[in-house]
Amino acid sequence: MSKKFKFFEQVNRSFDRAAALTDHDPAMLSQIRECNSVYHMSFPVKRDDGSIEAIHGWRAEHSHHKLPTKGGIRFSYLVTEDEVRALAALMTYKCAIAEVPFGGAKGGIKITAHKYSVAELERITRRYTFELVKKNFIGPGVDVPAPDYGTGPREMAWMADTYTSLSAGELNSLACVTGKPVAQGGIRGRVEATGRGVMFGIREACSVKSDMQSLGLSTGLDGKTVVIQGLGNVGYHAAKFLEEEGAKIIGVAEFEGAIHSAEGLGVEAIMAHRKANDSLLDFPSAKNLESSAAALELECDILVPAALENQITEENAPRVAAKIIAEAANGPLSADADEILARRKVMILPDTYLNAGGVTVSYFEWLKDLSHVRFGRMQKRFEEGAFRRLIGALEARTGQSFTDAEKSMLTRGAGEEDLVNSGLEETMANAFHQIRATQKRYGDHATLRDGAFINAIDKIVLCYDHLGIFP
Repeated sequence: MSKKFKFFEQVNRSFDRAAALTDHDPAMLSQIRECNSVYHMSFPVKRDDGSIEAIHGWRAEHSHHKLPTKGGIRFSYLVTEDEVRALAALMTYKCAIAEVPFGGAKGGIKITAHKYSVAELERITRRYTFELVKKNFIGPGVDVPAPDYGTGPREMAWMADTYTSLSAGELNSLACVTGKPVAQGGIRGRVEATGRGVMFGIREACSVKSDMQSLGLSTGLDGKTVVIQGLGNVGYHAAKFLEEEGAKIIGVAEFEGAIHSAEGLGVEAIMAHRKANDSLLDFPSAKNLESSAAALELECDILVPAALENQITEENAPRVAAKIIAEAANGPLSADADEILARRKVMILPDTYLNAGGVTVSYFEWLKDLSHVRFGRMQKRFEEGAFRRLIGALEARTGQSFTDAEKSMLTRGAGEEDLVNSGLEETMANAFHQIRATQKRYGDHATLRDGAFINAIDKIVLCYDHLGIFP
């Protein structure tokens, strides 16, 4: 029988496995492992019908080795303190791997969002923000929330507005949260950042010839078969970008069920069908599966769990047929499942690396809010002028002319979204090769997850060394 799942314990099992491979001071490892601060709050909210409901929320700050701390806010009736602590820990390691200057944090409110009106959600969000302000758990240099499951730009705008109203005169107040609408201090490319980062990470992993040969696969994404679990913001964008790179989506799962077609499923067509029918089931030319969980066991090259944690456990791990598991969600594999699949030589791209696209672009948004200038504004026109002069010189030297279409393509300067996507690609590519190199340094018994945790631990230890806390 499967053991009861404790998310924070599972994260720490992965940490302990990796930490045991290092020679760092056990006291330092113990400090890194623990969650520094947890704030549990309860506050009353008036419903639209006049009734009063007590709302429970949490904010955990796992590590203060760098400030501010950073992490999302989720709205879910499944939110618990254990979950928030675990997700905050994952954020610490994720930020270290992606080399963004934050400690890890996470927050959550225990509600089922669709059961509340927009007005009620606004009251809940603003009161939650007020509680964070009172306890100094939010601020541009203190703790910077972002969207997560059940939240988005709207909720972040409410939080930013509430914080700003309570911190009159603070110049950088909009940097208190990220994932905001562009018109309210957000950044272009943030909405799709996590899904795009998932694609970049998978693409980078599939570019290593020796690794693909060991899995019996060719290099590149073209023609790879993919199953996606979860069509939320992350899953949808991951599927969309993977499809654009030539991968074939053959299976999709959501809470209402799952579909499969060996011939491939068009992502946009699935989304349109689901919007029209409130379900992805009965999609033309696809087969309905007996359950959402059945999609996890489809034969494919790449399985992308992009829903919630604990989706693959010791119970179903032996039936997973994918050659690569790309953890787009946080903690979709239990520690037992991870060990089972590692023994079978399945390549697992760990969540601490693969879904770092969101926090990476959140970092860019935070920088934008602190600098008070849009990326690209200072150099875009200058670049275009330089490119035009270069084209003119080439035409004069060669006697050949470029067409207007060619000139337009060749002289386009980089705008904000171009720079954001370039920075994200650079981050994901560098981080993959860092964790792979770390993994290889520790031999065949180490996994990419071990490599990711060791990479994060080494960087955090370096911070503590510079602080002189552990002589």
